Amino acid sequence: MPAPSSFPSTVGQVLTRSAARNPGRTALVFGDREWTYAELDVAVGRVAARLLAGGLSKGDRVLAYGKNSDAYLALYLGCARAGLVHVPVNFNATGDELTYLLTQCEASVVFVDPSLAPLVDAVAGELNGLRRAALLPGGSSDDDVLTWMQDGTGAVHEQDGVHDEDLAQLLYTSGTTSRPKGAMMSHRALLHEYVSAILALELTERDVTLHSLPLYHSAQMHVFLLPALAVGATSHLTAGPDVEELFAHVEQRGVNAVFLPPTVWVAVANHPELESRDLAGLRKAFYGASIMPVPILQRLRSALPAVGFYNCFGQSEIGPLACVLRPEEHEERPDSCGRPVLFAEVRVVDEAG
Repeated sequence: MPAPSSFPSTVGQVLTRSAARNPGRTALVFGDREWTYAELDVAVGRVAARLLAGGLSKGDRVLAYGKNSDAYLALYLGCARAGLVHVPVNFNATGDELTYLLTQCEASVVFVDPSLAPLVDAVAGELNGLRRAALLPGGSSDDDVLTWMQDGTGAVHEQDGVHDEDLAQLLYTSGTTSRPKGAMMSHRALLHEYVSAILALELTERDVTLHSLPLYHSAQMHVFLLPALAVGATSHLTAGPDVEELFAHVEQRGVNAVFLPPTVWVAVANHPELESRDLAGLRKAFYGASIMPVPILQRLRSALPAVGFYNCFGQSEIGPLACVLRPEEHEERPDSCGRPVLFAEVRVVDEAG
């Protein structure tokens, strides 16, 4: 029998594969911190080691209540490599909603941004002694995920005993008609999602992508950031979507691909400097999560003729990408959600099913 692969097909090894191919290439930029693929891969291994050293075991739930950061990404990948289940929590949740999200899955620990710690303090009496840890420095603890990432003396965990059918993430849906439900995402399901996104969105190692939507949401994490890491692209991560910041990243940092929801694309289309700024380097514009007004789309396509627009449609429970309307299809069907991606099956039905 052949020896098991050192690169099993799991979420925790997506980064390791890219680091083996392109160790010195820039993988992630967040603020003034920049990580090559080799550096980020080792940092994730340190996070996985510290999670396991802290008493967690395979299958334990690990809550993440934080805003976008390199530490947030490393916690997700560290959980995957350690065989733990990552549970992202909407950072807008407060009060009873926050209590529900922090307790429903019976998690072992919650990692919290220092800026959000007061919101957890406010519901602490309802959390049944849930253990708390920090994502970033600045709180009452001097032990946090970013410090683990930067600890050059820390142990590095090499993935062992994690299989593709294991649970990688519990992803809570919006709960618009009832309380949020946790969609159970396996390593296998997410990797199929990443391959679908790579092919449908034509992602390559030449992409320099801006990621500004929340990583607790499946679209930014699973349709764009992880697929970008899988192909060896360079990712710029920001705290949130901002039109001026988008323009600056394209002009000054070589960003050539960006995902924004239609509400932000409306702001881009109406910006007085849209046609005077140097956006010649932008090549791919992704949108989704709600309906894009056709007049706005037409204005953007007219102002940015060299940019290919991709409409991304789906739902959290499936990863989330289901359909993509590609650039060459926009002229004929600008209001369509597109065609099914590789690993999705789609059926069109009437009111009777």
